[in-house]
Amino acid sequence: MLSSVFERFVKESPISVMASVLMSHIFARERMDSLFEKHAAFLYQQDLLFSTQVDLMSLVVCGIQKSVHAAYKAKAVALSVSVTSLYKKLCGIELEVSQALVRETSRDLMWLVQLMGGEKTDVLPGYCLKIVDGTCLASTDHRLNEIRSVAACALPGKAIVVLDPRSKLVTDIFPIEDGHAQERSLFDEVISQVKSRLSMVWG
Repeated sequence: MLSSVFERFVKESPISVMASVLMSHIFARERMDSLFEKHAAFLYQQDLLFSTQVDLMSLVVCGIQKSVHAAYKAKAVALSVSVTSLYKKLCGIELEVSQALVRETSRDLMWLVQLMGGEKTDVLPGYCLKIVDGTCLASTDHRLNEIRSVAACALPGKAIVVLDPRSKLVTDIFPIEDGHAQERSLFDEVISQVKSRLSMVWG
């Protein structure tokens, strides 16, 4: 998985080979499917595994393919589902699964950044600093069939994203389906997560 990201550099940079192996371990198919089974409440895996969806999305996120549809066409021979089924699966991924994917993989990715000496200098030495910011998922703002007869379009979803400034990794995400909600509506959940982690550190 993700080998396309590194294959251009393997011949010239041996460290890319090491990074490829480590990334393959972090995003291993078995791990992705296990994560889905653990956190999904309603959905189930059948013809299209969650690991396959992550694999396809990685091609888009890393810029190898321009869109999900392009990634599907590149992998269509190996897939047993239609592009319509793929989109339905992607649209139906539960928020808890997406959140768990970010949380669990970020821990290993942070270790990888530390191992390769890629961390930045502490802005405030002695403090565990995190940057919290809200964002709108504007690129997903498409017209739904149900509202094409009216002038107003659906508002995009939002998310609160937690960034670790030393590693430049997103370590947590709090997605919001309700496009009318403000990011501040999830701040209690963010603070609760901070408190739970402090209790783990200090006992």
